[in-house]
Amino acid sequence: MGAGSIHKFKVPSIDGGTIDFSKYKGKKILVVNTASKCGYTPQYADLEKLYEQYKSKLVIVGFPANNFGAQEPGTNAEINAFCQKNYGVTFTMAEKVSVKGEDIHPLFKWLTNKAENGVMDAEIKWNFTKFLLDEKGQLINVYPSKVNPLDEQITQYLK
Repeated sequence: MGAGSIHKFKVPSIDGGTIDFSKYKGKKILVVNTASKCGYTPQYADLEKLYEQYKSKLVIVGFPANNFGAQEPGTNAEINAFCQKNYGVTFTMAEKVSVKGEDIHPLFKWLTNKAENGVMDAEIKWNFTKFLLDEKGQLINVYPSKVNPLDEQITQYLK
């Protein structure tokens, strides 16, 4: 069994602060690898709707990543401006990371390896893969890009 909680992680936020996952104890967390130039980019709007609807019990953390088709070439400042201007994003955004390969961020290594998260192995195949975690910071499930953030597969855990 791995160390089964995301609450041990701290990551830089897109605007220069720190995201401390231990502050999210008692809330569900949806971690999403995002990109600004992807066919799934409009999911930013649905992620924002999901956040607005459930923010009393849900935290969303977007992680911009340039791992797939070079669809997130921008700087943190450019990505942040894009999200604000085009989608009015108010949920938390981390700074740009790598979500696979040799330079994978430790948080995504934890999310995708059963040996680390204690629940399941998962592969990030494209942008907007979603990881849902429970109030204790343990992985509940992983959803591929095509599953919309407002889909019942996700919202059933938030009602």
